[in-house]
Amino acid sequence: MTALIPTAADTLTDTPAVFQEQARAAMSSAREKIAALKALPSSAAPLEALALYDQIGAAIGDASAVASVARNAHPDAAMRAAAEVCEQELDALATQLGLDPEVYRALARLEGSPALASEDAATRHYLFRVLRDFRRAGVDRDDATRARIQALNEELTRVGQEFSRNIRDDVRRVPIEPAELAGLPDDYVRAHAPGADGKVWLTTDTPDYVPFISYAKSSRAREALWRAYRQRAHPKNLAVLGKLLALRHELAGLLGHASWASYVTEDKMIGSAENARAFIEKIAAAAQARGARDHQTLVEANGGLTVNPWDAEVLKEGVRRAHFSFDAQSVRPYFEFKQTLAGLLALTSRLFGVEYQPVAGAKVWHESVLCYDLYERGARLGRFYLDLHPRDGKYKHAAQFTLASGQAGAKLPEAALICNFPGPVLASGAPALLEHSEVVTLFHEFGHLLHHLFGGQTKWSGLSGVRTEWDFVEAPSQLLEEWCWDVEVLQSFARHIETGAAIPAEMVQRMRAADEFGKGLRVRQQMFYAAISLSFHDRDPAGLDTTRLAAELQSRYTPFQHVEGTYFHESFGHLEGYSAIYYTYMWSLVIAKDLLTEFRKSGLSNSTTAQRYRNAILAPGGSKKAADLVRDFLGRESSFSAYAQWLDA
Repeated sequence: MTALIPTAADTLTDTPAVFQEQARAAMSSAREKIAALKALPSSAAPLEALALYDQIGAAIGDASAVASVARNAHPDAAMRAAAEVCEQELDALATQLGLDPEVYRALARLEGSPALASEDAATRHYLFRVLRDFRRAGVDRDDATRARIQALNEELTRVGQEFSRNIRDDVRRVPIEPAELAGLPDDYVRAHAPGADGKVWLTTDTPDYVPFISYAKSSRAREALWRAYRQRAHPKNLAVLGKLLALRHELAGLLGHASWASYVTEDKMIGSAENARAFIEKIAAAAQARGARDHQTLVEANGGLTVNPWDAEVLKEGVRRAHFSFDAQSVRPYFEFKQTLAGLLALTSRLFGVEYQPVAGAKVWHESVLCYDLYERGARLGRFYLDLHPRDGKYKHAAQFTLASGQAGAKLPEAALICNFPGPVLASGAPALLEHSEVVTLFHEFGHLLHHLFGGQTKWSGLSGVRTEWDFVEAPSQLLEEWCWDVEVLQSFARHIETGAAIPAEMVQRMRAADEFGKGLRVRQQMFYAAISLSFHDRDPAGLDTTRLAAELQSRYTPFQHVEGTYFHESFGHLEGYSAIYYTYMWSLVIAKDLLTEFRKSGLSNSTTAQRYRNAILAPGGSKKAADLVRDFLGRESSFSAYAQWLDA
């Protein structure tokens, strides 16, 4: 185990008052550097202004990142509340910085200068991004407009936090009869014993929800839990979402755009809201025939009757058993939680030539949080935390959170995975078993983590980690999912909890074949999510009935009609973070399938290809345009053909 080293996460174990004091100290330091940047004489070294700006951004960004982790994952409500305040203050300072004409002018002097021309490509790219972002923020607007932009951004932070908080804090509980656990795996049943009232109480947290909606024989009970899941954050978030959309639309108008969708897509790979809409339609059309066949198969499996959305997953499992001789429950005993995590660490250690060392005595914000340091040939590259199990007041999905951005020779990157997997030991005392879909999620999020850590050795902090175009960020994480389906990889760690036998190759092959069923429906469902995200933001939201629009889009992109009394969009957390650009997931998947072609040439376990991928895609962070990163690895422009082949397979 490695020794305890002070890190950015240490303040998460302080009191709320000390936490706020540390955040405000970071803001004070940033303000001092802002003053120093403005006071630079004309005789200063050409890049001194950019270096100061980079330090300012790191001070604000890292403090805000720690506050975000505290807000989303700290077990103490008082600390979560303090972190919200800190995040508001830090975001306000960041907005103020981006609207400061004096800071902008100090940096703009470098544009086109001989000194810049002699600098490396990453530095030139960084300055281009910095100046572009100042202009996009509204730095060139008049005083009154900049003041309104500042106020709108501050209000957006508060409203966005409220939207997320309402989702995080609204855990619904549904009572069922013990007999309605029929169909669930034995370990699930043991972990859900009846209470004093004789009822089994299920929550809308993922470890309860996903297995139940997939396996429970009782349609009545599935419907009850399904409805509860889609009523989270209702009715609070109906008004909050309306306010969020109105604020974004006004801000976009002040910044010269017809809609928020137009503004937020401008600096992404996709380039415009029109291109995003065309991409959504292209993917939806490509999956239409396959989706229709998938749905017809479900109708036939349901005796020719209409398929209710709460019955769809159980019917899918029935089709997979009947057509592919595969029962999803049969693989669960091979994916014990601790064993799966160890397998993921061992796999990525081999692929990338690194070592993970547990940190003895690390300061963590909850006793279940694990801490590791990342090493390569004896050199420490970064630190990460694994907060992987649900609890009250915690973020309800799965994501990688930054704690500190790295910079070569100055600071190591830090990050946390905040997820909601069962275990590691269930209430019954039995070891937790994962669904294969949960294994995929774990690999996906670890892909983000590796991107942040490997990309955390850049020259500039502002280019560190996952700071590429936002619609490329999901590509590395989706690529790592591919290893979850490889026989050789799975047999290296997926061993039966009782017999110790490796998962049989033919079982993996049946699992892969079974997963092909429903692919068309899954893609169309993703395009429904993407269409909600874009359509809520590509128009004036005045008078917009978001529930009605969501229902219309569901009917257009999926075969399932909206169910009255449910409000999916109110708990669609990506509307706070991704806003109009949920299309990102499918855009990145197109790229990920293309990146995979290089690994297919020599096998997924080939470390030479993995190292080349690390050097070309992960290590540069945001030092190049994403399209250039892809070209560096593939030796050509990205293509749609690999994705099309996958969709048609």
